[in-house]
Amino acid sequence: MLEALKLDCDRERERIVRFIRAQLQEAGLGKLVVGVSGGVDSSLTATLCAEAVGPENVLAMIMPYATSSPESEAHARLLIEQLGVPFERFEITAMVEPFLERYPDIDRRRKGNIMARCRMIVLYDQAARIQGLVAGTSNRTEMLLGYFTLHGDGAADLEPIAHLYKCQVRALAEHLGVPRVIIEKAPSADLWAGQTDEGELGFTYDEADQVLYLLTQRGLEPAEIASQGFDRQVVEAIAQRMKATAFKRRLPPGLPIEGE
Repeated sequence: MLEALKLDCDRERERIVRFIRAQLQEAGLGKLVVGVSGGVDSSLTATLCAEAVGPENVLAMIMPYATSSPESEAHARLLIEQLGVPFERFEITAMVEPFLERYPDIDRRRKGNIMARCRMIVLYDQAARIQGLVAGTSNRTEMLLGYFTLHGDGAADLEPIAHLYKCQVRALAEHLGVPRVIIEKAPSADLWAGQTDEGELGFTYDEADQVLYLLTQRGLEPAEIASQGFDRQVVEAIAQRMKATAFKRRLPPGLPIEGE
């Protein structure tokens, strides 16, 4: 792993906690809602939110679908119990099924998008109920790869860990005591049995972290990165994915007012 990606965990912890508190203060609110999936990103986000505002002011939402892995929910509950935050379980199956009945030939990508957007409906409804903000759980690697659903897991009122690469998320999660079983398991959106992020992407997060850092923060071209020992095909795939998903990282474009 590149030396530049090593994290000062104590400093980062303080920065994020201050950021969360500042966002709530600006909004005039004091509570947060977090979707807890049993993965490391949402576990770290929930942990930081609990530290920032107190466990009693963080509502964790477990939102399984009929085919979701029981292990994912077990890990979510393990994290929730460790933090001592209130939680609710809201199964989204009844929200998703009407779409599947209407479009029986729907592909996995569309189905996953529907599930992600249904979950965000739940999160924003609960935020309105408790008068709080929705804390997003996406990391920088996912954001740059476009590995998120617009208006689904890509929606939030604040993004506490969106500046951290996946390796940094793991490091900070370990530093803050997130259960090791969560940190060490293969990252997965749990969209279907056996699905993993890295299997779907076609490269590892460790590869993506380093290549994305060199592309975005060092300004290197793919050929320059490959010359440092990285697989040229992997570098090209990562660069192409970042380019192809650029539209997901900007506000929808609109025409300017005439005369201005």
